[in-house]
Order: sequence, then structure tokens, then C-alpha cells
Amino acid sequence: MTNQITIRKAPGKWSVRSGGAILGETNNALELLEGENDPVIYFPRSDIAMAFLDRSDKVIHDPIKGKATHFSIVNRSSVAENAAWSFENPGEAIAQLKDYLAFYPEDSIKVEQL
Repeated sequence: MTNQITIRKAPGKWSVRSGGAILGETNNALELLEGENDPVIYFPRSDIAMAFLDRSDKVIHDPIKGKATHFSIVNRSSVAENAAWSFENPGEAIAQLKDYLAFYPEDSIKVEQL
């Protein structure tokens, strides 16, 4: 796997839903491309209903990207543990992802281009 990372503006409008609740919509999403991995859409925190997200204890360290802090999504119908992550102090290669969140693809979480 290559360590080549590309970040670009994701075209169009994007939304993220969990348990039927809309957590956010944005025209300012960023798309991270890394090697042969599927693209990952990152949402500005300012466009996410952060009241639904609780910081968890899970932290993953990546030598290039930095420390990924995780969040669980809590809504009326469910809790999705460690469902989102953010690089709060990102490495130089992904500096523009500061103050952005991404979501793991799960059955209860839908990231969609509108």
C-alpha cells in the first residue's frame, strides 16, 4: 500500500444520517484518497449536530495522519459506538482536515451525496 494521500473538495452536497436522524449536511465536504482504499468523506464540525456525538476513549495513532479521536453517536433509537473520528491535531499531510469529522460506514450510518 502506498502512503500517497490526496485531499480535495468533495463535489456537491453531502449528508450524514444515523438512526433516521440527520446529523449534518454540507457543501464543504472534503474527500480523502489514500492508496487503494475507498475514498473517505470528511464533514466540517460546524455542519454537524455535535450534540449527538459523545467523545469516546478510543484513540488510534497513525504515523502520518496523527491521532484519531473517536466519537459515539447517541440518538433516541440507538448508540453507534466509535462511529466517527477526527484528527484534532492532524499531521502535516492532512492539516486541512483539522475541525473535520468522518464516519465509519455501518448499516445505521449513511453518508450520501445529495
